[in-house]
Amino acid sequence: MSKVIDSNNLPRTKVWGESDAAVRWQGAFALCGGNGSTASSTIVYEIEPGGRLGWHTDATEETQYIISGTGLLYLEDGTTHPVAPGSVFVLPTPLRHDLENTGNETLRAVAFFAAAMFTQTFDQVMLPPKTHVLGTPNREGQVAY
Repeated sequence: MSKVIDSNNLPRTKVWGESDAAVRWQGAFALCGGNGSTASSTIVYEIEPGGRLGWHTDATEETQYIISGTGLLYLEDGTTHPVAPGSVFVLPTPLRHDLENTGNETLRAVAFFAAAMFTQTFDQVMLPPKTHVLGTPNREGQVAY
């Protein structure tokens, strides 16, 4: 059965880095295995001006679509890519990356992951769960946001 989610009304969980005040964002799982999908996961997230996701590596391939705001995508190979509304990009596994909001408005995006369950490993400890690893809510033993 197909599931339609109004992502505008999903409660976001605030996440921030323990050692870097610029690492601050909020997000919500719209869909993941056992909750509207069987082979993929979808996250909606927001980064306020001056904030960033924090360097991390995903355990599965990720495709992102930028809805609003502007930013810079940083990749582990040292390249930087500007992003804006309508930007789409794929982050293959295990590409370490970070995304910074460089504009004056909230950067809003949707991230699509090619797995029903996965984890993200951050370089620094992420709060409030106080761990380097975040994951889908259906992944036993992992913290969901």
